[in-house]
Amino acid sequence: MPDTPDESAERGLHREYKIIVNTREKTVDHDELSFDEIVRLAFHPVPTGPNVVFTIGYRHAAQRPAEGTLAVGGHIKIKNGTTFNVTQTDKS
Repeated sequence: MPDTPDESAERGLHREYKIIVNTREKTVDHDELSFDEIVRLAFHPVPTGPNVVFTIGYRHAAQRPAEGTLAVGGHIKIKNGTTFNVTQTDKS
């Protein structure tokens, strides 16, 4: 009989989460992502410069609130189907 997610976690087995980042499916192996990790999933290479700003909107998160905007430096608990919209703009 296969392990439940809780049993897998107790034994140190990896679980994969399928999420959506800018309309593309991505697979990650942990249930919490940082702002920077999400930006790296959205852009390769990540745009840099003194005027580059990122905004991350999310839906269907495994936390309350389940949707909103992630602050720079923040973290978010995810589940299968969590969706991110990451935009990059230039400060003016």
